[in-house]
Formats: sequence, C-alpha cells, structure tokens
Amino acid sequence: MVDVSRKAATRRTAEAAAWVEMSPKVAGSLSRNPKGDPFEVARIAGIQAAKRTAELVPMCHPLALAHVEVGLKICKDGVRISSRATTTAATGVEMEALVAASVAALTVYDMCKALDKGMAIRDIVLKRKTGGKSGDYCRKE
Repeated sequence: MVDVSRKAATRRTAEAAAWVEMSPKVAGSLSRNPKGDPFEVARIAGIQAAKRTAELVPMCHPLALAHVEVGLKICKDGVRISSRATTTAATGVEMEALVAASVAALTVYDMCKALDKGMAIRDIVLKRKTGGKSGDYCRKE
C-alpha cells in the first residue's frame, strides 16, 4: 500500500456510474421480478460493497465512509446506476464509488438473470471526484 500517513485528511467525494444493458421486455418487467425488487437489493448491495472495498481490492486503504448512496434508474433498454461516496481522509474514495456501482450492477444481473442471460454490464466509470492533492476531476462525456 502507498504510505499516506503524511497527507492531510481532507473532505473527499467521488461519483461513479455503471450501465446494465437488457432487453426492453426485461427492463419493462423489473417491478414484477420473481426474486423481489432488484432496485432495492442492488442499492443495499452497492452500499455494503463500498463499505468493504478494502477487503475486495488488495491495495486499497480502509476508509471510514461518511456517506454512500446508490441510485438506479430504469431506462427503455437497461438500468443506469449511479453511486456517490464521501469521506474525510488522507486518500480518496474513487474505488469505493466504483465498487458500489459495480456490485449494484452485478446484483441487478443476478436478480434478472433468469429473465435474460444476455444482459451486459457496461461503462463502469468514475464520473467525478473532489479533494486531495490531485484536485478535482470531472469526466468529459
């Protein structure tokens, strides 16, 4: 792990996104999913995953997260996932936001795989981050 002990603890945020592509038929039937509500399960899974990022990604520092949120929006041909993580620490929360979006996407896949095994998880990206030595970042669309 990188030594961050000399860095100042500052407020840091990160936002990430993911896309779960699926057939319009499956996207239209998400509210009637036989396994339950895929949005609520995926939201909780994403939050839980963000809190455990250091256990999943070997060189990540364990962080005390001040806030994590995961949002899901149904679209005609899939589900758009967004995540946001916030901390006050000596290192950033980009990985926590990315892990939250990724695990939420995997959970949507798991909840819907009986309906469409051809789904695809795409475009897992860091949208923006604030704070830290490297400053702010905003992804150009």
